[in-house]
Amino acid sequence: MDIQTTIPAPLSDRLRTATHPTHELLDQSIMAARPFDGIENYGRFLRVQHGIHRDVAPLYRMAALAELFPGLDGRCRLDAVAQDAADLDVELPAYAEPPATDAGRIGIPEALGWLYVVEGSNLGAAFLLKYAREMGLGESHGARHLAEPPEGRAAYWRLFKEALNAAPLDDAEEARAIAGAEAAFARTQELVRLHLG
Repeated sequence: MDIQTTIPAPLSDRLRTATHPTHELLDQSIMAARPFDGIENYGRFLRVQHGIHRDVAPLYRMAALAELFPGLDGRCRLDAVAQDAADLDVELPAYAEPPATDAGRIGIPEALGWLYVVEGSNLGAAFLLKYAREMGLGESHGARHLAEPPEGRAAYWRLFKEALNAAPLDDAEEARAIAGAEAAFARTQELVRLHLG
């Protein structure tokens, strides 16, 4: 009798499949708000970016995640978003509540889901940077947070996915990672409604 073994898809693929509808809806919501139709609109987009990067900033300082993702602490884009806002005199909101991923608020599986969303956005940032350049912005003024990683977007994403896929998660933890990714997309959608709606 021939027994066939099915090799499960990598975690990154399962996250992509599970969150695809939410991701598509978010992308549509952002582009419908025409964030590159002028500096005022772009400033509102920066407030969205600031909100989500503020929410994930604590993850870049977590020792347990640094073990999985070498160099993670240097990948946080919150300061770049803040500098972009300062370049354009965009006032960023003050938040009363702590960041969504602050210490003790989520576990490692959920953190992996949040990181998947925010690090994955670096791929789409290539298109956003092109639009920003058409407005006269760039990696040294107004659009730093959209800059390409030193090793290139594709290479960086490949390395990130390899580390993500190597994380030893059981089925329950994988479900938590998916929930974390969904929460990150939902939070970004909330920020879009708040600042771009």
